Amino acid sequence: MLKLKEYQQKFLELAVHAQALEFGDFTLKSGRKSPYFFNAAKLLNGSYLYHLAKCYRDAIKDANINFDSIYGPAYKGIFLGSIVTLILSKNGEKYPLSFNRKEIKDHGEGGNIIGHDPIGDVLIIDDVISAGTAAKESIKSIESLGANPKIVLVGLDRQEKGQDSLSAKEELEKDFGVIVKSIVNLDSLIQFSKQSADFKTYIDQLEEYRLNWGA
Repeated sequence: MLKLKEYQQKFLELAVHAQALEFGDFTLKSGRKSPYFFNAAKLLNGSYLYHLAKCYRDAIKDANINFDSIYGPAYKGIFLGSIVTLILSKNGEKYPLSFNRKEIKDHGEGGNIIGHDPIGDVLIIDDVISAGTAAKESIKSIESLGANPKIVLVGLDRQEKGQDSLSAKEELEKDFGVIVKSIVNLDSLIQFSKQSADFKTYIDQLEEYRLNWGA
């Protein structure tokens, strides 16, 4: 039986408490019907952000990954990259941070990158992987600036199929050679639901969703 690590348990408890993770009947951007939905924007509260940052920090340490700079894709990655950079600095780990604009700025500093240009091996911080589209855009943007997109770390990996039979995570690893990590994934969510009296009623729906769309 899958056993959740302490930071994974805390992440899910925090997400439920903040109503960033909800169970019910949702239609995703892809058109798929989902029994759950994760919206990291609902964690935009000082106390929540501090505990969220600790979950990302612990996932980084648990994965034993090394990198030179941090990149947060617009829009959720902007605050996620910021809080992760901040909490790592408390241990003396000081990383340059950058994030992108959705549009190219033609005045002032120009371009679509805010902050430092990505350098060396880059850690991409985001909220969720579904189809992997946002991660692919980030990887290409970082490569165009001469840096190496090495790791993608998200809060939730939905473990859904990508273009073919592979999951979006597996596609990213195969096509771009990046390391993809998550704090939790759909398997973690199912295990969490089995341990909670409040969410046991959604287990069958979650497992059916995994059967239909999981990879």
